[in-house]
Amino acid sequence: MQFVLVAFDDTDEEALNRRLAVREAHLQTGREMFASGRWLYAAGILSDEGCMIGSMIVCDFPSRQEMERQWLDKEPYILGNVWKNITIHRAQVAPFIA
Repeated sequence: MQFVLVAFDDTDEEALNRRLAVREAHLQTGREMFASGRWLYAAGILSDEGCMIGSMIVCDFPSRQEMERQWLDKEPYILGNVWKNITIHRAQVAPFIA
């Protein structure tokens, strides 16, 4: 089952510092999820000024519950209070991409 996660960072003065503090852990999680076939692709969301303000991830898990258990419960950007607004939608990646 495929999902699209769109997460925007908090906007307080310390938001960027929190992101930077756990960024390497987030990227390591991403590498692991990609290697296991769970993350299909991902991108940072940038402001008009080019600053990182969020993330977009297309992923594949057996269910939403498994996505939460295998990834979101351990995601550094969630545990580090980086992402404030998170939306998750079921999705279907186009067959020529998958």
